[in-house]
Amino acid sequence: MRHVIALDVGGTGMKAALAGPEGEVLHRARRATARAQGPEAVVAGILDFAAELFAYGAEQFGTPARAAGVAVPGIVDETRGVAAYAANLGWRDVPLRDLLTERLGVPVALGHDVRTGGLAEGRVGAGLGADRFLFVALGTGIAGAIGVDGRVEAGAHGFAGEIGHVVVRPGGAPCPCGQRGCLERFASAAAVSEAWAAASGTPGADAADCAKAVESGDPGASRVWQEAVDALADGLVTALTLLDPRVLIVGGGLAEAGKTLFTPLREAIRSRITFQKEPSVVPAALGDAAGCLGAGLLAWDLLDRTDRTEVTP
Repeated sequence: MRHVIALDVGGTGMKAALAGPEGEVLHRARRATARAQGPEAVVAGILDFAAELFAYGAEQFGTPARAAGVAVPGIVDETRGVAAYAANLGWRDVPLRDLLTERLGVPVALGHDVRTGGLAEGRVGAGLGADRFLFVALGTGIAGAIGVDGRVEAGAHGFAGEIGHVVVRPGGAPCPCGQRGCLERFASAAAVSEAWAAASGTPGADAADCAKAVESGDPGASRVWQEAVDALADGLVTALTLLDPRVLIVGGGLAEAGKTLFTPLREAIRSRITFQKEPSVVPAALGDAAGCLGAGLLAWDLLDRTDRTEVTP
């Protein structure tokens, strides 16, 4: 069985799979990232994990992996295959693609975690069949992926899709990026958690608690939630104006609120657009498997189409 290695590296853990030619998952595995031991240990752990997956695939399927795809957080230079910076992993300028290629002896693709997850959502998930899509992940921060004809645009310097740093409230709350009023300071899961904890007087309250309070009719929660939805709609309409996607896919922790988020968000977007075409606004479909599935797609994209099929004499 021809297959590739798919590896999604997170701040605390790594998810991996061996993926077949049509994206089917043949084997799954997980391992801790071990970031407490330092960036060198994290890199060593990635290399060892990939080597183990390579050996397992060769033993179980009679042939080694044809390629590998790896998704990592932070700033990623996909052209050079370098993990440039990740605050939660502590690394800088790690030539991860070259290190993995040397260790495995097969082609390796390196991608940004959100863009890689967006690739999976656009190609085999909620955006299946769409020629243009925008994927937005509402988590601790907000990031996005711009999809065009089954590919995700990284940009000239690897920063395409950073919608969380579109300024929606000029002069507003300071952002770690150095600007004030960035979208993620008002509409991320972390921002909603912070706002609701303050409004409710409950230090441990989070965005999920706010959503439940909205559903129960709490006026304070409704106010916090609507402020976040309004900020999100402002940022998304800016993106829609620039990109004109056919489908807008929303994922991440905040999207788990379901219709509590999507009903007012669709209304807010609709009320703001004028000449723009309203896209389909849909929830992400793949959950936390998106990054791993996308890494597999990156790996297969390195290969010629003939590498996906067995050759019969």
